[in-house]
Amino acid sequence: MIVLTLIASVLMASISIFQFKREAKDYHRERLERKENAIKEHINYILANTTYPLTEENLALIFKDKIHELSNIHALQINIYSLDGKLLKSSKGAFSVDQASPPIPDYILRIMRASLEKRYVDVRTIEGKKYRSSYSQIKDLKFKPLGILNLPYIEDDGFYDRELKNFLIRLSQVYSFMLLIAFALAYFLSSFITKSLKRISDKITETNLNQKNEKIDLDDSSREISLLINAYNTLVDKLEDSAAKLAQSEREQAWREMAKQVAHEIKNPLTPMRLTVQSFQRRFDPNDPDIRQKMDDYSKTLIQQIDIMSSVASAFSNFASMPAQQNETLNVGKVVELALDIFNEDYIELQLPDEKIITRMDRTQLIRIITNLVKNSIQAIPEEQSEKKIQVRIRRAGNEVEISVSDNGTGIPPENSDRIFEPKFTTKTSGMGLGLGIIKNIIENYSGTITFETQLGHGSTFYVRLPITKLVKL
Repeated sequence: MIVLTLIASVLMASISIFQFKREAKDYHRERLERKENAIKEHINYILANTTYPLTEENLALIFKDKIHELSNIHALQINIYSLDGKLLKSSKGAFSVDQASPPIPDYILRIMRASLEKRYVDVRTIEGKKYRSSYSQIKDLKFKPLGILNLPYIEDDGFYDRELKNFLIRLSQVYSFMLLIAFALAYFLSSFITKSLKRISDKITETNLNQKNEKIDLDDSSREISLLINAYNTLVDKLEDSAAKLAQSEREQAWREMAKQVAHEIKNPLTPMRLTVQSFQRRFDPNDPDIRQKMDDYSKTLIQQIDIMSSVASAFSNFASMPAQQNETLNVGKVVELALDIFNEDYIELQLPDEKIITRMDRTQLIRIITNLVKNSIQAIPEEQSEKKIQVRIRRAGNEVEISVSDNGTGIPPENSDRIFEPKFTTKTSGMGLGLGIIKNIIENYSGTITFETQLGHGSTFYVRLPITKLVKL
């Protein structure tokens, strides 16, 4: 709309300039023709009433006094030439007739002789002024050529220039107003047209497989926008179905993998138990003096394997159904310090804040979070490493308490970073890989987060953030 308005204004101005110039040109041409006809009629009247014979030589005598009268009456300079182009008489005041007076150019004489009308108009610009001079024959009463009449005429376009300037000013004012209206209309129309597209774009941006996606409901939209909305709503329905099927499939796959892992972990102690029982059965001798010692050894082996099976079952039970929360008001620093007392490693350091950070949660679960992270850090440091260091730090981060556990162990390989919190994922030779999965569920149940940073060969840092109740200065 704006471009069309600008183009229209430029075209209108161009056409107006062209039209004004054309009107000025036609006006001057017609005015010169009217004056020429009037002067020639006046000349014919003078010729009809003169006493001099009508010859070319007598033209200067005939118009000796009359030429100035003609010039004053018609307000135009008059020049009379002979048929061969020599100036005979002029109404110009300071004009002297002699051989040095400028004659009519030869090309004008040739054109007049070749023309049927015996007339020629010469148009030229001198010192910025436009001159229009007409040349026509003066004839006697019998239409015999006597001489050539020249009427110099200066085209004064001041009036048309002023009119054109005023018109262009008014035109610019009108089109400036129209341009402002076009800007306003363009803004509101574009806002109205793009409002529906913006809403659809926002909805598409917010669409996610892991959440409930809302459909778009727009009643005042065009047919094309309605088709787009219907396509999006259909896509949302299909996406929800696909998400439900995918979630179900992932849950089934996870439980299948979990069942396989549990079965594998249970089979591991069953094999030595079976071998122990079979060996005891083959070698059992009631008369053996060491029978009681052997019974104790066999019993210890069986009890050890049973304990392993019990730990596997407990880990699976803890992951499958978390125990009910027994929330209480806790001093985070004291609970973390208590959790670290069970570790005998002297390279574990604790940094406490200068203030008491109070929160409300289950004491056992907070201890489980700390012990699990510290235990993983201990296991991440190779036994042969000379310098070992684990640092547990507590600090306030806005309205949350941040507990960080850092170690200088081997770090986490990039290929394992995305799977570190997956259930049953582990890089250890023992265990089920449920520890980080369990504490992640605990932390998220309290609206907290757990993240980590790692550098291969330099160690890892896990960050736990939990909401806090208040701060108490020490």
